[in-house]
Amino acid sequence: MELKWKLMNREEVSQVRGVVLQKSTCEYWNKIWDFQAKPDDVLISSYPKAGTTWLQEIVDMIQNDGDIEKTRRAPTDIRMPFLERINPPYVGLDKANEMPSPRVLKTHLPVQLLPPSFWKENCKVSIIYVARNIKDNIVSFFHFQRMNKGLPDPGSWEEYFETFLEGKGLWGSWYDHVKGWWEAKDIYPILYLFYEDIKKHPRREIEKVMEFLGKNLDEKVLDKIVYYTSFNVMKNNPMSNYTLSSLMNQSVSPFMRKGVIGDWKNYFTVAQNERCNEDYREKMDDTTLSFSMEY
Repeated sequence: MELKWKLMNREEVSQVRGVVLQKSTCEYWNKIWDFQAKPDDVLISSYPKAGTTWLQEIVDMIQNDGDIEKTRRAPTDIRMPFLERINPPYVGLDKANEMPSPRVLKTHLPVQLLPPSFWKENCKVSIIYVARNIKDNIVSFFHFQRMNKGLPDPGSWEEYFETFLEGKGLWGSWYDHVKGWWEAKDIYPILYLFYEDIKKHPRREIEKVMEFLGKNLDEKVLDKIVYYTSFNVMKNNPMSNYTLSSLMNQSVSPFMRKGVIGDWKNYFTVAQNERCNEDYREKMDDTTLSFSMEY
């Protein structure tokens, strides 16, 4: 398995409207842009490695009233299609179109690249966005690219750090992503969550999701959801930990690595921390959005 992974070629990249995306996504772009959302869709959106899979599991458990068997019916990307992922035989768009309603979908697209059907007045899609602090996000995405052949090689940590801050990595600038969706929530019905809040107050944040989705679950079911969506349980669940994926080599780095706040301290040099702080102050000066970098 490991030898096969090493022999696999890395995915190439291209751009759509200045945003770096996988080449396969760009070649499929017109079909992605024309995707038709439905009024009862739930869309989970985030910058990569910001708690997407965690939120997907929370939503799926809420939608299935805490039924473990139903939430373990298939791997995450089959249960909740990844809209712009084009990696035959997996084509997220096709998976979504074949799925009966109500659908739960996933995207990492920045707000300006979301297919316009999601914004139509009569559509009323429930959109939930989760954001993670920039420092932990950089570290997590770096390790994810190391182990995932479906993504380009990240290069060295030092190279990746600069690429990320410059907004030249996959799915574009972290700053533009989190701020774009933050501004969109003032116009559209979007529930905007933070990775750090879910980590610190899982029950409270899960209740927010439940209410947003119009569900009313009792205390015992909520307790069950809190437990089964905890990091350690999900890390050992083959339906959520991507151990079934041939693209990912979990011996390089586990898909579910640490799931903590503040791991960036184990990677950032003093100079990198100062550089990130300065960059963050400059680029976040025009928003009310703020993040917790430590527990």
